Amino acid sequence: MKAKTFLFSILLLLTAGCGNDDSSDDDVELVGNWKEYSDFEGFARSEAVAFTIGNKAYIGTGYNGSDRLTDFWEYDPQLNSWTRKADFPGVPRTGAVAFATDTKGYIGTGYDGANRLNDFWEYDPVTNTWDSVASFAGTARYGAVAFAIDNKGYVCSGYDGNYLKDLWQYDPLTNQWTQKLSLSGGKRRDAVAFVIAGKAYVCTGINNGSYEYDLWEYDPGTDTWNKKRSISNISDEEYDDDYSGITGINRVSFTLNGKGYVATGGQGTAGIDVWEYDPASDLWQQKTSLEASGRVDAVAFAIGNIGYITTGRNGSYYFDDLRGFEPNATQVDLDKKSVVGP
Repeated sequence: MKAKTFLFSILLLLTAGCGNDDSSDDDVELVGNWKEYSDFEGFARSEAVAFTIGNKAYIGTGYNGSDRLTDFWEYDPQLNSWTRKADFPGVPRTGAVAFATDTKGYIGTGYDGANRLNDFWEYDPVTNTWDSVASFAGTARYGAVAFAIDNKGYVCSGYDGNYLKDLWQYDPLTNQWTQKLSLSGGKRRDAVAFVIAGKAYVCTGINNGSYEYDLWEYDPGTDTWNKKRSISNISDEEYDDDYSGITGINRVSFTLNGKGYVATGGQGTAGIDVWEYDPASDLWQQKTSLEASGRVDAVAFAIGNIGYITTGRNGSYYFDDLRGFEPNATQVDLDKKSVVGP
């Protein structure tokens, strides 16, 4: 079922009582502004994947409440418009991962409703064509995270019947997967990953019913993991006193101007909260919450100075709205973007 804007107020009330929204807004004026952009033009859905190549974003796969999907779409922020591209050729799936190099995008793993998957596919935006590449060398899985650094892709964690923490690197030049040092923290699925200055950050997720609260930085140059401060209020210091709602699952993440952002999802809730991570200080700051219905299983990407969130679900409602976030702008209620232009 497709949820339109009129559900916004109702669903905000539903999520407000769940304990994972921006309940501190009444006490602290948060920074950042959301704008409404052109709705995603495919089916409203959850558990899709997204990646960016150049100044365009690509979204595909997912579930619309009745079917798993293979349609694939390109978003152009200059035109604020969507264009359908060649359908994803693999089996329809949810819980897949995606990453992109400078010139190609990659989608793989996931769940087709009966089987966990390990196939991988390469998309060329110049020719609008797909090719199969070497299957993922780890176990077939869903709920993993993926990221790209220096035109190599990485897949980490997930669920194959067991919670996982292994890390694999894909080299498009050799079409080969190489196992790297496993995540030093706990096993997990449904976590998030983002990249800042050539290093990856992995956090959130769940392991056997426990929400993970550790944050790890991966350096591909040395193949090492560095533990950062936890993302929950567990220390005796003051820095984490206001940390609430960062942990959880089915969140999204993106990177803007040297900082990482984690949003939506939560601990059994459809959240709207947004948190900003500064690697220089190793601290988190809460930002203006998503000005739309709370959701889980959305997708996010960043182009230029704007982070975008689209799709996702809240219960049986599936979304197709597109919201853009400017982290340092003054908040304006329900700010709507003009049709054309960045």
